[in-house]
Amino acid sequence: MRKRTVFLLAASFLPRPLPGAEAPAEPPAAGRAAEAFRAARSALPFEIHGFGEGAIGWLPAKNRYLRNHSFNLMEGRTQLKTLYYPEFWAPLADSGAALSAKLDLVGDGISEDFRAEFRELNARLTPLRWLDVKVGRQILTWGTGDLVFLNDLFPKDWVSFFSGRDDEYLKRPSDALKVGAFHEWANGEFVLIPFFTPDNPIRGERLSFYDPLQGGITGRENDLHFNRPATALKHMEYAGRLYRSVGSYEVAAYAFKGFYKQALGVDDPSAGDLYHPRLAALGSSVRGPVPRAGGIGNMEFAWYNSEENRRGDNPAVEPPGLRYLAGYERDLWRDFTLGLQYYAEEMLGYGEYRRSAPPEAPFSRDRFRQLLTARLTQRLFQQNAAASIFAFFSPTDADFHLRPRLSWNATDRWSVTVGADVCAGRHGYTMFGQFKNDNQLFARLRYGF
Repeated sequence: MRKRTVFLLAASFLPRPLPGAEAPAEPPAAGRAAEAFRAARSALPFEIHGFGEGAIGWLPAKNRYLRNHSFNLMEGRTQLKTLYYPEFWAPLADSGAALSAKLDLVGDGISEDFRAEFRELNARLTPLRWLDVKVGRQILTWGTGDLVFLNDLFPKDWVSFFSGRDDEYLKRPSDALKVGAFHEWANGEFVLIPFFTPDNPIRGERLSFYDPLQGGITGRENDLHFNRPATALKHMEYAGRLYRSVGSYEVAAYAFKGFYKQALGVDDPSAGDLYHPRLAALGSSVRGPVPRAGGIGNMEFAWYNSEENRRGDNPAVEPPGLRYLAGYERDLWRDFTLGLQYYAEEMLGYGEYRRSAPPEAPFSRDRFRQLLTARLTQRLFQQNAAASIFAFFSPTDADFHLRPRLSWNATDRWSVTVGADVCAGRHGYTMFGQFKNDNQLFARLRYGF
């Protein structure tokens, strides 16, 4: 059996001075705090930038599976980021040595906690003209898909994706060593990940989902347990990419050895114990202009070798498979962009899968799963506003997901984004059909500094 869950304010009230008070005029508390922050920031040997943001996500149709039936997003967030060239690295200044940090401070009204999250904390060095090294916490990404991932086998946060947060938060950071080498014939990247980081699983706190072990939709009252690989030398993950330009096209080859980022293995169905099976993957991609039609096209391919179920005859572990992607993007008129994608998954060893599936399984997967996507974006008012919609539709699963967004940069510092996430499907166990109770409207107000 397989778990198909894949997809995841600060206000100050200030007392006014009494009429007729003769005390010297001084800035209000909020102004003094801002001045103190600017003074402290200017005194540092590096610059700090970032933003403050308030966000709320409302469920028009109350979701009885969640503790908070009406909201799945209610948070205030401050992000601080800096890039620092330390003086004690002066002998390496010509080598591009730098420290990078990005810290999020979050007050969360849904989980009712406050947390600090380092999204980046790493050191970068270019010891040789043709060699780059980055070590520490970083966001890893590659591949050609738009919100569709084949060879990008780095961790994602599907809770953020379906909860109305900025698309930046779809990617989870990894603690890793990344080495890049550059040559006139080809460029390469090698990534070593010593500590396994999974996708952020949907656990039922903000989103309800389909639980195949129970055979139905569940929320926070589920009994699933996600077991990670232990930290050990044999559990390190490795990823590599070779790429180069061929005329106007960029071609790439990929390799990965590690674990599925989703818990696609079942240890003990009766106890709800899920785990991350071993995975080896190979792939390739090409991206460049489309002759005659104009625009930019891309194609990508990946082979997933499920090392604990190579033949597909173990119903408790994800079977091996192939992934295919073809995409196209172009500007149709001034400030309007259209992007289209066709994606398919093919299960290998399908006959073995059907023969080994237990009769009590709540559903049987198809050999092929197809997905179509479309992104339409219109920029307005000298590109200070944008209206967009991203649509997923699966003809094989008979489900869809719509992501309309409207954003406006009111000033150089203030911006607002409103939008919705709408999912529906014929069956409650498909990728998007399981989220039919999580349809939401959201708004985010951001101040950049």
